[in-house]
Amino acid sequence: MLINPYEEVAHARAIVDLLDTYSLDPMGTGQSLSPGTRRDLVPELRRRPWIVTLMAILDDVPAGLLIAMEGFSTFAAKPLLNLHDVAVHPDFRGNGIGTALFKEAEVVARKRGCCKLTLEVLEGNEGARKLYQRLGFRPYSLDEATGVAQFWEKPL
Repeated sequence: MLINPYEEVAHARAIVDLLDTYSLDPMGTGQSLSPGTRRDLVPELRRRPWIVTLMAILDDVPAGLLIAMEGFSTFAAKPLLNLHDVAVHPDFRGNGIGTALFKEAEVVARKRGCCKLTLEVLEGNEGARKLYQRLGFRPYSLDEATGVAQFWEKPL
C-alpha cells in the first residue's frame, strides 16, 4: 500500500527512520541524520507543496520511501518530477517495493502534467541502476557529441 505519510504521527516518524536507514547505507552518506534534520525534516517537507512524499507499507510496516520535487523544464515549458530520495529498508528489498514507488510517482507526475521524471544515481550503485534502466530511465544527453549530463554540487 502506498500512502501520503504526513497524516499520522507514526508515518511521519517512519519518514525520518527510513531516510536515516538510507543515509547510513554506503549509497547514502554513511552517517546518521543529524538531530536537527531528524527534528525538522517532516515539518519542512510538509510545508512545501511541490514536494511529493510516498511511503510503501508492507504488512503494516513502513518498508519504502520516495521523496520527489517538482521542477520545471524550460525546454518543454512543463513541470518535471525529480525523484530525489528512494529508499527501501534492507529487510524488504526484493519485494517490488521500489518498482511500486516508482510507478506511483509516475502516476503523480502524469496527474501534474509533468513532461518527465528525473533522478540522480551513483555510478557504483549497480542495483539501483539496473532497476532504473528496467523502468525506462537512461543517462541524460542532449547530443552524443556533448556527452552525458553530470550532477554537480556546491555545498553552502
